[in-house]
Amino acid sequence: MLRAAQNVEVLKDINDFTTYSPVSVDRMSTLPPEVATEDATKQSFWMPGNYQRTVKRTEDAFQACNDIVVCFQERARVERQYAQQLSEWSNKWKPLVDSSPLYGSLLQAWQCFLSSADRLAALHSSVCRSLVSEDGDRVRTWQKETFHKKVFGGFKESQDFGTGFARAQKPWAKRLKKLDKARSAFHKVQRKEQTARDREVHAKGNPDVAIEKQRKIQEERELAQQETEKVRVRYEKVLEEVTRYAPRYMEEMECIFDQSQEEERKRISFLKQAFLSVHRHLDVTNNESVKAVYNELHNTLMAISEQDDLRWWKNTHGPGMPTDWPQFQEWTPEKKSKKGKKEKEVESQQGTIERSVMIGGVKVRALYDYDGQETDELSFKAGEEFLKTEDEDDQGWCRGMKDGGREGLYPANYVETV
Repeated sequence: MLRAAQNVEVLKDINDFTTYSPVSVDRMSTLPPEVATEDATKQSFWMPGNYQRTVKRTEDAFQACNDIVVCFQERARVERQYAQQLSEWSNKWKPLVDSSPLYGSLLQAWQCFLSSADRLAALHSSVCRSLVSEDGDRVRTWQKETFHKKVFGGFKESQDFGTGFARAQKPWAKRLKKLDKARSAFHKVQRKEQTARDREVHAKGNPDVAIEKQRKIQEERELAQQETEKVRVRYEKVLEEVTRYAPRYMEEMECIFDQSQEEERKRISFLKQAFLSVHRHLDVTNNESVKAVYNELHNTLMAISEQDDLRWWKNTHGPGMPTDWPQFQEWTPEKKSKKGKKEKEVESQQGTIERSVMIGGVKVRALYDYDGQETDELSFKAGEEFLKTEDEDDQGWCRGMKDGGREGLYPANYVETV
């Protein structure tokens, strides 16, 4: 039933056939319905030369592969730039966050945002590499294996399909051309016959036309009618020949078309898998590494504890700090003892060693201005550099030494290591 329906459509195309002339879709949309239908018929696959659109799919697919590779190379650059921006953002804020006045679990939460950015930067860098080295190379390799270029341009696949379609359509095109010629001849004699009929009607209604003249006009009409019948017979004969050949033509064309469809099916299937691979690399929502980053960040944020932070502050900088409350102390006289020359040399050497350790401390730079409140505290300006000679104690104080030998205590969070 399907083939019978197709035959009906082909015969309709044949009856409406005129010389092939492509019409753009925009122009067709502005034409009257009957004209648009006729032009749509001319665009039919079965009309001469229209198989070229199917043949051209090979070149279009090759160009599409180039466009796909370039498209996702640009996306890879976006991923790389995003990774760089994440790293730059993290590096910029890391020293400021580490030296911020926040403390405890709140400080750890802020720092976790920066470490998460570093891990995400590494992830997006890997996405960039996958898009270029994996997905891009995969398409390029498949493209090279699937499309075989000819020496003088074009592709072997499109040439083979074009040759097959042309060979199948050649006898059909000849028959259509013959049919078009027969149809034109038939329409021509029909117009001639109609003209003769009109003259005959006019002559019969005109008393000024002689009887002999009317007889002659009648004979011309009869001759035109006979000629019309002869041409009609030839036209119908050619049409019958075309109709008989249509099934064979359709079978040969469909055979080539099915081969073309199979090649296109393989292309679509491969590109589908290529797109799915790109999607897998870009879909960070299902990436276990990303989930781990944000789960850790979420857990760190949920771990912020007001009670723990306030307790730490109380014990470190508040009433919870250990203090030696003033007590009554008896005066104890110092015991004086004479030291031998050898003991003095040992003490001198120990003092030199302690001094060298103190001078060889860690170099630090002041982040803020600080004015010492006690005589045993150091004062400095932001940007000033000096040595840290003792690490931070339980109360958050370090011991340092400035140029010139001035020593004293200072808040540990007012400086950074150089």
